[in-house]
Amino acid sequence: MDVVEAGVLVVGATGAIGGQTAGQLAESGAATALAGRNRDRLKERASALGGSPWRTFEAHDLDSCAQLAPWAKATLGGLDVLVVAIGVAGFGSAVEVPDTSAEHLFTVNALAPMAVVRGSLGVLSPGGVVAVVTGEIVDRPARGMADYAAAKAALATWLGVAGREARRDRLEVMDVRMPHLDTAFAAHPAVGTAPALRPGSDPVEAVHEHIVLPILHALGR
Repeated sequence: MDVVEAGVLVVGATGAIGGQTAGQLAESGAATALAGRNRDRLKERASALGGSPWRTFEAHDLDSCAQLAPWAKATLGGLDVLVVAIGVAGFGSAVEVPDTSAEHLFTVNALAPMAVVRGSLGVLSPGGVVAVVTGEIVDRPARGMADYAAAKAALATWLGVAGREARRDRLEVMDVRMPHLDTAFAAHPAVGTAPALRPGSDPVEAVHEHIVLPILHALGR
């Protein structure tokens, strides 16, 4: 499959990773649909990409998450690639994080992405690709980030099993262990305050290496 023929949905398109992914895939010729939470930013990003179709959703409304892929397929006339780049940071020791905050972290970082992917598996074209951003936190969980790390690890485990199951339908599910990036992600946590963090990688280069190139390779297989 040529990327020019591909229909792509980027969920989390108003964020740094999702925005870069949408832009780079659109530049490669893909027909790209966008989904995000912030209506104004989503409209601006869609306009910048030449009028891409867009739709808002709320991570805590799992039904709305599950409907994103069917909407994109109907809008684009087919869906070949799903990219999920949603999440929220959280900081604090295991004893300090309130249960309500832990629930929020698990919903946004695990349950919502799972619902989006689950809703896509029956509508993606054979040979399609799912790429979901988890992060290096899965492999190197840090102190003061137990709940955030656990949510991402839960998502990674689910993706691993879902990916094996999806092979029978000729779908590839990618768990994208993105490195720490130089973005404002950690500056807006759901709980706690970010510690001093090491300098991050360039998001443009990281998105190209870890998301866009693997997708292009998979579509060409």
